[in-house]
Amino acid sequence: MAVNHYENFPVASVLLPRRLRRAVGDIYRFARTADDIADEGDDAPAIRRAGLARYRVALHAIAADPRDPQGFDAEVAPIFKPLAATISRHQLPITPFFHLLEAFEQDIDTHRYATAAAVDDYCTRSANPVGRLMLHLHDAATPENLAQADAICTGLQWTNFLQDVQIDLRKDRVYLPQEDLDRFGVTEAAMRARSLSPEWTALMTFEVERTRALLHFGAPLARRLPGRVGLELRLVVQGGLRILERIAANRYDVFMNRPQLEARDWSVMVWRALVKYDA
Repeated sequence: MAVNHYENFPVASVLLPRRLRRAVGDIYRFARTADDIADEGDDAPAIRRAGLARYRVALHAIAADPRDPQGFDAEVAPIFKPLAATISRHQLPITPFFHLLEAFEQDIDTHRYATAAAVDDYCTRSANPVGRLMLHLHDAATPENLAQADAICTGLQWTNFLQDVQIDLRKDRVYLPQEDLDRFGVTEAAMRARSLSPEWTALMTFEVERTRALLHFGAPLARRLPGRVGLELRLVVQGGLRILERIAANRYDVFMNRPQLEARDWSVMVWRALVKYDA
């Protein structure tokens, strides 16, 4: 398992209550297919934007009447009809879905971020809505829970950026803030040359520690939520922390050694989640 954009959805997990599996699957299908429109294949930006525009029209139809939305495009109806039923059945807010769509639209045109604050702002749309929807599904969307879920989701998104530096470079994307590159003296040319310089090590050490702090800030939520959902979230947090450990253990070489979770990592994660969970 990689800590990836939507790979942290607990789809079909044995830990996910059966009553919620269909709902999570419907939400995942929306996010995954919209992300693919924005990011996969060789379509021109205009075609990608048009594809996401159809999704926006469908979301507006659900917002107008989630119990009986009208006018779905035939191409998107198989995604949005079950999504509308899930939103209606579980009384989910529509705003997180629009925020996800805004993030996908942003992916088409924005390939650099000047500051860490700008990256965090992107995460409020690209990652945090997922955690918020999961809390609503579990009837646990209190202000404190939402704030800690945001920290976890933002931390997981940053983990993904650190893990996928090389993959993003191939797409001409750099999610590491330009202000941080400048501060530590790392150039994009050096990144493309896969230079494991002292400057790169200092930059990545800084980014890993900042990301770890986000996950630690949100971790109390996983201890507070009961039963399966709490255990599921503990494993998700531990997955992010384990990826960060792997990045550091590889001396921050994410160019030739992209970290992914393997069987041995899962044993460590499960042990920490069940026995020694202190994140």
